Formats: sequence, C-alpha cells, structure tokens
Amino acid sequence: MATDNQILTRPLKAVILAAGQQSITEDRAPIVLQTLGDRKIADYVIQNALRLVAPEDLYIVVSAPQDEAQMCLWGVDASCPYHYVVQEEQRGTGHAVLQLAPLFENFEGALWNGDLLILYADTPLFRLNSIRGLLNRHRLKQAHLTLLSAVVDRPLPYGRIIRDAAGRIMDIIEDTDASPEVREIRELNVGAYVAQARALFPALEKLPPSPVDGEYRLTDCAHRLIHAGMRVESYQIYDQDEVQGINNRADLDQAIFILQKRLYRPRRTEEQNLIAFGTGGWRAVIGEGFTLHNVRRLSQALANEITRQGQEKRGVLIGYDRRFLSDRAAEAAAEVFAGNNIAVTLLSEDAPTPLITYATALVNAAYGLAFTASHNPPEWNGLKVFRNDGSLLLDDETRQIETEANALRLEDVVKIDLDLALEAGIVKRRDFTNAYVDAVEALIDLNAIREAGLKVIVDPMYGVGQLTMGIILTEARCRVTFINERHDPLFGGRSPAPNLDALRMLVTHIRNEGGVARQRYDLGLATDGDADRIAIVDEQGEYITVNDILLLLYWYLRAVRGERGGVVRNLATTHLLDRLAAHFGESCYEVPVGFKHITASMLTHNALLGGESSGGLTIRGHILGKDGIFAAALIVEMLARTRKKISELLQQVYAITGRLYAEEDGIQATPEMRIVIPRRIKALAQEHQITPVHLGPYPVVSISELDGTKFLLENDNWALLRFSGTEPLLRLFAEADSAEKAKELIESLKALVSA
Repeated sequence: MATDNQILTRPLKAVILAAGQQSITEDRAPIVLQTLGDRKIADYVIQNALRLVAPEDLYIVVSAPQDEAQMCLWGVDASCPYHYVVQEEQRGTGHAVLQLAPLFENFEGALWNGDLLILYADTPLFRLNSIRGLLNRHRLKQAHLTLLSAVVDRPLPYGRIIRDAAGRIMDIIEDTDASPEVREIRELNVGAYVAQARALFPALEKLPPSPVDGEYRLTDCAHRLIHAGMRVESYQIYDQDEVQGINNRADLDQAIFILQKRLYRPRRTEEQNLIAFGTGGWRAVIGEGFTLHNVRRLSQALANEITRQGQEKRGVLIGYDRRFLSDRAAEAAAEVFAGNNIAVTLLSEDAPTPLITYATALVNAAYGLAFTASHNPPEWNGLKVFRNDGSLLLDDETRQIETEANALRLEDVVKIDLDLALEAGIVKRRDFTNAYVDAVEALIDLNAIREAGLKVIVDPMYGVGQLTMGIILTEARCRVTFINERHDPLFGGRSPAPNLDALRMLVTHIRNEGGVARQRYDLGLATDGDADRIAIVDEQGEYITVNDILLLLYWYLRAVRGERGGVVRNLATTHLLDRLAAHFGESCYEVPVGFKHITASMLTHNALLGGESSGGLTIRGHILGKDGIFAAALIVEMLARTRKKISELLQQVYAITGRLYAEEDGIQATPEMRIVIPRRIKALAQEHQITPVHLGPYPVVSISELDGTKFLLENDNWALLRFSGTEPLLRLFAEADSAEKAKELIESLKALVSA
C-alpha cells in the first residue's frame, strides 16, 4: 500500500482538452484561440498547467494534425516541448482523454503510476490556487478521481452533482439530461479533474456512449468509478466568476468583464518567499517576504560576493531604524557576515539612513546595510544596500545578488552567534552620530543661523530623525519644538511619509501658534521614517511641495551662495527646474526614478543639486544619497541668510520660472497590471508614430519610455504612468499650466489604464 508521502509526491501530468472547432469570428479560428485581455483564451489554461507540471508533461488534445499551420495557430514551433495529441473524431471529453492512453503505457503495456490533471481550454478563469486546492485535496483524500465544484446562484449549463445523505458524491447529471428538479441543484461540476491514471484509463476504455448524443463523457466516467466502489471527491471553489466558460460571444464579453474586475481589484499584499530589489532596495511585508530567514539568505549572498572580491577585511557596516524587527534583522545579518570571516561594524543604536550612508563611505566598507522600509507603511520592512562610496547598488548588481540569495537554502547560510562574534572582535559596535553631525555642519553656515534666532517646529514622524536634527538645530541656536518624536514602530498608525495628509498636526501647530507673535514659528520641518526625505510647512501653515523645495534650494545655492552647476531630477519631478537652470545658463538632466540614478548623473555632470519630487535631495560634496536632515539644515540656512519667509522666496522664484501645477495619484497594482498596461501603452506609442495621440483634449508632442511612459505636451506640461519600485502601486503624475488641467491629465491617465 502506498504511504502518505508517496501519495503526496506522486508524479503529475496534465492534459488540456482543446479539440473543439466552434468559432465566433469570421476567421473561423476556434474559440480557445480568441483573444481574452492580452492573450489567447487557451493561454490562461496553459499558464496554470505549467505552474504545476513541466512542459514535457503537458498534453494538449487538438482536432487537427500537428502540421505547420497548427503550430502557427497555437503560436509555437516544432521544438515546443508540449505534446500535441490529435482527436480525429469529436466523440466527447472522455474519448479525448482516452487518446493519451498509448502515451501512458510502457513497453510491456503497464499504465503509468501517477495523477493526471484534466483542464478545459475554454474555461480560462480558474485561479491557480483553485487548481492547487483540487490537487492537494485529491492526494490527501487518496481519491481515485477528484473534481472541481462550485455552488452558484444562477442557472448554468453544467453537470449537477448528486450527493447522498452523508455528503458523498453519488452521480453527476449533465444539464442536457437533467430533470427540472435536478436543475434546481446549484452545486455544479465546473470542468477540472485530477485522477489516478491507473483508475482513469481502464474506466474510459469501458465507457459506453451517452444515449443522448453518443458521446463518451468524463462525467459518465466519474459515475462508473463511483459504482465500481472507487473514491470520487470534490474541491469547492467560492468565486463564481471562476466558473465562467466561453462558448459564444456573450460568454467572451463576460469573461473580459471578469478579467478587468480581477485586474483592478485591490488585494492584500501577499508574496512568494523571494527577495526582490526595487528602486529603493529590498522591501517586503513583515512575515510575508521580510523574514529573518530571507535576511540571512540575502546577507549570505552579499558575503559571498565580498569573499569572491577578496574584500573581507574592509568589512560591512550595518545600521537600522526604528521599525519592527529592524534591530533583530541587523543582528541576524551581523551573525552571517561574521560567520563568513567578514568584519562587521554594527551601529550601537537606531540611526537615520543618511548617517548610515555617510558612515559607509567614511570607513570605506565593502557594503553598507540599512534595515529600513523608509516611508512604507508600518507592516513593511526592508534593506538598502550601499557601495563603499555610499551610493546605492545599481540594477545589475542587485539582480545578481537577489538571484544568488533566492537560490540559497537554510543550510547554505554560515553564521555564528552574536555574543561570540562580539567577544572575538569580528563584530564591533560603533556610534557615528558626532561624525555625521560634524559633516553636515561643515556644509552649513551655522553663524548665519545663530544670528537669525529662528523658531522651528519639527515632526520626525516617530522615526529616527530627532537626535541628529535636534543636535544640529540646537547648536545653530534655533528654538526647536519636536512633535511625534517618541519611539513607535507603528508610526502612529500611518505611513511615515511626510505628505500633506500625514502632517496635519504640524500644520495645526503652526497655525494655532501663529496668532501669538512671540510664539510664531518661522518654519515647520518633517522627515520620513528613516530621515532621508524632507517636507516643510511655511510660516503660515501652508504645506510646501518638494518640487518647490527643490526650486528654492537650487535658486538659493546658485543665486545666493554663488555656486555653479546644473541640476539633476527624476522624470516625475517638476520641469520648472529646467526653466530655472536655463535662466542661470545651466543644464537640467532627467533620469529614471531611483536616487542611485540621480547621484550617478550628478557625478557624471558635476551637478550642483540632485532631487526628486518624493522628498529626497543632496548637493555636490555631500553624501551620494538623499538626506532629509541635511536638507532641513540647508533650508534653515536659506531663511537665515536671505532674511525672508518661505512664501516670499517662492514668489521671487516664480517671477523667474512662471508657474506649473503638479498633481499625482496612485492605483493599487496587481501583478497582472504590470503585464497588461505596458503592452497597452506600447501599442499607443506605436500608434503615435502614425496618428497624433491626445490625453483628453490635449495633443501629445512626444512619448518617453525612459521609465514608465511619459507623455510630453506643450509648454512643459506632461503626464507620467509608472509602476512603483517600492510598493504595489501604479503611480500617476501630471504637471500643467493650471491645477485644473493637471487634474484633467490625471483623469485621462486613469481612463487610459482602465480602458
């Protein structure tokens, strides 16, 4: 008798029944080869099957010979590893499966001892988890045949499942054979099976034709197995949309509607146990992708690369923020590097990411690691990895590291306990707070700030920005008030992203105190969770966008400090920087999203300032990473030296550049959207070569695919679609001559992606 383990690991092959020749189009192509979304109907079924079996274990039953025309029709060539099996006569589903029998016999005629998954090519909407559930239940129940069922609330032309009082399946009655009473049954056999080959094929060989139409049906085979005393089970699905088969044009239209619903349905973030880097490092939901096991695997991959390069003595520097598990992750990583004979400098307390960036370059470490998810919601964590100069790893480097990490097993990780590593001196704890503060203050005119006597209120958003910013502003003799400064890994129940919605308390403090002259604040400052992003609120309690912060600081560096050089921005950042650079006779350089691209371009062009609309910036001569603490200090210096308010300075800069108004939004992105939408946009870009494209009523001058899709309009107006590299979002950006037009462009983008 087979053991449980043998049953659960029994070999699996799959067959897709695709021999129907019915067509609903003029080209007479079978239904299963019609387009659904961006693929053929049958492709959805094939994709599911290939997640469960190897290509050489997939059989597709067709009705035409395997000639060149047939291969072309299916979109494969003669070298395709699938097996095409021809059903010369259309004699039913049971007959179609029976065509595989000779292929499942050895030279002595014995049948293969495994399970056969049976799918229909015209039912493309089954989720992969439903098929997995079917297979799992079949094996756990040690069934001879298990079918997929659903209880539906509408009449559908599927076989009804008949059960006895104990709930066992007694029969399946096809809709065409059912009496009115049987048609009232709502539990349906929806068209997917898994069966033991040694039970299935003998039953198919003895199957009589149906007295109704003479066909040999799989449902009759189930009936035969039941009456032979074999075990027939079912696995129930609960999403009625999965049941939708396609037999006519109305069915296809309904399937398209279901696919669109599924495409844009927000879903709980759920990840495979894989490490994947985005634009800002590796980020994942805690307990899903972000686990200490994955931290160790990633650390081992980094350690392997250090060892290959012979950089063990340079070691690594590891820091962390206040997020849940950040400190534990930093210690777990330190144990792995130490276990690989690589020296570790482990920060003695939580620290801002810019401090970690600075310290990495200061000690010339092989890598710097910052455990943080930056501005992501509290349930996320992650890791930023820096090179020895403090810049983020480039895409080709992260791809190599993540590929190696994902291939590692638990037993491949080498580590030693942290207490032993500390005792041996291979891991040492250090504090770089004073060194980092000195580096920032060396770039700031502290005397000018001291003379100004500014009153500043700061919101570090429960993150790690308070200590270093507090030291700098206090040493500059500012009167500083902090809010939301305590340690809270839930960040007050919100994302630690310094946007307007999150800074309502800061705005309220400034506006409430503004009525009393002796308490009036000159400025409100905020940083995100790991303090590499900046936001400000002016003396009137008005939120100042990061686009405007970048404008102000570039103007200040160029016009007041007298420094020369261009500016680098990412493609989602204001084009007013281009106008301001042109006014100064300088250049503005556009790069993809990701601060690593900004710093790389700054080095190439010796640019003065680099920044992005999401809140990150740095200047020439400072770290090769964004720094919210330094940016805050520079803004305070600007107010001190100009002796003007933020609102006054903005009007002065607008007099040079004119106005553009930015708008942005986001749509929850499903994995399917990352495939469908780029293809849709690519088709639109190709169309643009023939006929002009419009966004709403506005003509598109050109289309850039530098990162996502950017539609360039007249007068520096633009609109951008791109998938976030750090969150499951499709981001929408627009900048236009008026706020109303910017909103129109955002709505046009939404209409484009949901068409």
